[in-house]
Amino acid sequence: MKIAYKTFELPFKYPFTISKGTKTHQPTFIVELDYFGIKGYGEAPAISYYNIPVEKMIADLEGKRVFLEKFSFSDPERYWHYLHHLFPHNSFLVCALDMAGWDLYGRMKKKQLHQLWNLDTNNSPLTDFTIGIDDVDIMIKKIEERPWPIYKIKVGFENDIETVAALRKHTHARFRVDANAAWDLETALQKIPLLKELGVELVEQPLAKDDWEGMKVLFQESSLPIFADESCVSEEDVLRCANHFHGINIKLTKCSGITPAKRMIEKARSLNLKVMMGCMNESSVGTAAIAQFVPLLDYVDMDGTLLLTQDIGEGITFDYGKIIYNENVGLGLSVDPSI
Repeated sequence: MKIAYKTFELPFKYPFTISKGTKTHQPTFIVELDYFGIKGYGEAPAISYYNIPVEKMIADLEGKRVFLEKFSFSDPERYWHYLHHLFPHNSFLVCALDMAGWDLYGRMKKKQLHQLWNLDTNNSPLTDFTIGIDDVDIMIKKIEERPWPIYKIKVGFENDIETVAALRKHTHARFRVDANAAWDLETALQKIPLLKELGVELVEQPLAKDDWEGMKVLFQESSLPIFADESCVSEEDVLRCANHFHGINIKLTKCSGITPAKRMIEKARSLNLKVMMGCMNESSVGTAAIAQFVPLLDYVDMDGTLLLTQDIGEGITFDYGKIIYNENVGLGLSVDPSI
């Protein structure tokens, strides 16, 4: 196994603001696995509040490169277990390598992953398009520039309900809101009924990630479904979310890749939890990986490439929220060979 990697600073069209802060570029780590001439690609975007910058991914990879390159690849699930033990404290790096392993496996089998998994993409959910926090006029402009059937609106700031109401005047699309853990219980109980009146269909991570007592109350009293994001990072969190949330949002980077994400979906279904998969502003590489799961999901948020002005290859495309798969195998990618 030969390993190469490259980092990028992908610019956003608009500064991307959530309740945790603002960024103008998305740093991301792209890895290439070359196994006897067949190449697979994976990605892990760096997220500041998870404290795993691209520099740490590089340092950890280089520190164990000899073990990675001597691995005899046969199937991606076995590879993930190897990676998990090599890098127990770096789920982001494990994700990138696991994703590349699955891409490699699909290319070896000459099928996209959703085909290997026997999934029917004909009735898949549509992806939403995210409207980051901004001046109201700019948020309206974002909607007008990108007519879309579903918008995910970032909230968790003063006058956020008034902002959602202003946006509602400009579109009949479905709304979802994401507070990124910015509210307390009292605020959530006040705001959720108002959001329901504005046509919002679900609320993502309203309270702090460790406010389990507050979430238990909100789960019982909320008039809208509540989805865990920051409260559901790894496989172990899925069981904890039962009876505290109505659904979970799985992020490949946070949970350490495609392999554990498959198990998280199975566990969530056994607990009668709804399942969303979300993005972390990935390029076409990570977006294509999410696309393989879409037939298994109730909701999907995979608009990273639509928010960025630069990409590193080509993968799936969109038609008014509908995911269009290409004819490539593996993750369905065509990646810039200069990596």
